[in-house]
Formats: sequence, C-alpha cells, structure tokens
Amino acid sequence: MTSVTPNQTDPLPIAACTISRDVQNFDLLIEDMETILGESWGDLGFDEALAFLNQKEAEGLEFVAMAIDAIDEPDLTLLGGIISGAKARGIKVVLIAEDVTPASLHQLLRQGADEFVPYPLPEGELAAAVERMRKPPAQPVHQSQDTSKDGVKLSGGGDGVLIAVQGLAGGVGATTMAVNLAYELATMRDENAPKVCLIDFGLQFGTVATYLDLPRREAVLELLSDVETMDGDSFGQALVSYEEKLQVFTSPSDILPLDMIGPTEVQALLDVARDHFDYVIVDMPNTIVQWTETVLNEAQVYFAMVGLDMRSAQNTMRLKRALQAEDLPYDKLRYVLNHAPKFTDLQGKGRVKRMADGLGIALDLQLPDGGRPVAQACDHGLPLANHVPKNPLRKEFVKLAAQLDAIGNSDAEAA
Repeated sequence: MTSVTPNQTDPLPIAACTISRDVQNFDLLIEDMETILGESWGDLGFDEALAFLNQKEAEGLEFVAMAIDAIDEPDLTLLGGIISGAKARGIKVVLIAEDVTPASLHQLLRQGADEFVPYPLPEGELAAAVERMRKPPAQPVHQSQDTSKDGVKLSGGGDGVLIAVQGLAGGVGATTMAVNLAYELATMRDENAPKVCLIDFGLQFGTVATYLDLPRREAVLELLSDVETMDGDSFGQALVSYEEKLQVFTSPSDILPLDMIGPTEVQALLDVARDHFDYVIVDMPNTIVQWTETVLNEAQVYFAMVGLDMRSAQNTMRLKRALQAEDLPYDKLRYVLNHAPKFTDLQGKGRVKRMADGLGIALDLQLPDGGRPVAQACDHGLPLANHVPKNPLRKEFVKLAAQLDAIGNSDAEAA
C-alpha cells in the first residue's frame, strides 16, 4: 500500500485508492486490495479525498473503494460529495459498508456508486466487483434499443392482475409454484396469450433466476437504487425474457437488505408492472417486511404455501395473529398445501383436516408431490412443462392457470 496525500506524488503508478476514516479498521479490505493490485494502490482519508481527486495524479485512478461503517453515517453529505467528485473524474466507485442503515446505503448508491459490497468482505466479492467494473461499457442498459439483449420493450395502458406467492416455511415450494404458474399463464394460448411478468422480491436469496437459468441483470440493482425515477422504459430494461414468452424481474446479483426498498418503492414497482402486463406474479421472501403489507393490499390473490408439518402450522398461526392484530386483509390469503397426501391415503387426509380445523383455515388448493423430477427441473433451470410435462404437479399448475385466466377479466372476479 502506498500512502497518498494531496501534496505527494509517488513513483509507483497508483491504480486505485481506498477511502476511509481509518483503513486499519478494514483489514480484509487491505488483504483484498493487495491481492488484486499488489502495491499499486494507496489510501486516503475522507478529508483529503476530494483534494486528491482534483489533482492531476488522480487521472490514472481506475477505481476507489470507499469503506464506511455506522460511525460514518453522520457524514453522508461529505461521503456523497466524494462519490460525486470521483464520478465527475470518470473514476469508478466501490462502496463497502458495515452496519450501515439501508436508508444511508440507498442515499450513497444514488450518488453514483458503481458497486456495493458488504463488510466483512465475502470471499472473492471485491475482485468480482472490480472485474465487473473493468468490463467495457459495450452492454450497459442504455446502449442499445435491441430489446433481445438489453431488456424488454413495453407498452402500457393495462391493469394487470397481481398474484403473490409466499412460503410460510422454508422449502415448501413457493418459488416453484410462482415460476411454473407464471410460465403456464404465459403459454396457455398460442394466440392472444396473456402478457406475464414474474417478479422475484427475494432481494437476498431469491432463486427465480436459478429456476429459469436466467442471468441476473445489473440493471435490477440500478433500478432498485433509484425507483423514484423509474418509468416503463427503465423497468423494461431490467427485465429478462424467458423464451420470449415470460418476462422476469430477477433478484439482484448481490445480497441486499430486505428494507433497502420500502412500501413506496414497492408500490411504484407494482404499479408499473401492472400497467404493462396482464398478470404480475410476485415471489415473496419468507420474511415479513415493512412492504409485505403493500403487496398484500394490492394483490388480487395472495397464495400462502404450507407443508403438512408442525413448523408450517406454527408459522401460519403466527401470521394469522399478526395480520388480525394489525387489521390487515387476512381473508385475502389463499392457503396452498404442497406435497399433499394422495387420494387413497386416508390417514394423511385425516391429518390435513385436523391441521386445517386446528388453525381455523381452509386449504383451498392441495398440490400433489411431484417427486424428484420437480427438484431436477429446478436444478436444470426448466419449468415443469419443458422438463416433465406429464408430472402430476405440472397438471395442477395448468388447471390453476386456466382457472385464473377464466376469471381474470376483472379485479373483482380474480379476488
């Protein structure tokens, strides 16, 4: 590492700089910078950063890595000014944050930071971020009007039906249902097929992109960082098309705080999606967050998926109490039992009835166990229709899609 000050030049070419209150507080950052750049990097404090960036010596900088923690949050104006100053000189910015509130992180990302990496640094994440920044700007979101490569061209004026799917326990198959229901809706007719958008709101561990073998676009993070300026064009640029039939808003490539977006941003995303699509399928995270209420209020149908086990029963009761305590539209939930017992399994049928009666709910939809082929389809990035079209679980999704489409002409009927 080379110490850099505004009045100092160094014979070694400086390719990058860290900017922090004290870089020694970020020992993993020092190790990664040395791995990536050897000795060709320097360190700046916040107070001296802007002065150095305005000097001629800064012209050779490839990027700066700004490392902050909770103590630095009162200085957001200064930090934002440094990011803006670096961007004005054409210098890339990696934001590295530890214990920083989502609001502060959102504000700094809007100032123009190119990449965000949480601290402690995950293995190889800084190197991956630097590699992404080094790619030539041949494929940015705004570069081309070719929608096959750079998003989807949308036409507005619609009033789409919003369908949400949330698992009340891990592994109950919520994402599998969201992906396959969206695909069946999008492919149910050769002519006048509905326009369907699938949104993955699992900002941390969303797997819709994995289940359809789709790339995670950088435009998703850009859009989530600046939802206020979003319009139909920018939303379309963040979408990825599957077989030119289904449009998908994937989760970001990096792990983000679930409250990086709030009810206002989620409302805006849903409004734009419904304006441009006939059906909007939302794959919700298992966690209840501030904007869960927004989706619940806006959705015509809200599927809550459970399994025939104690954890699902306990979580269902917790959710029921929470929604009723807040006077939220609890009756909008439609419970879906996955891996339901077969028709001939009388003992299993008895357990289902006891579970429903004990919780005071109706299991409106019971999906059969599709077996190992379902997991294989997910691993291969294929909808069930393309992998095992005769699977009993796939047949249930076809029926459900047909029922929804039959009553999807108005919000009232869909509800």
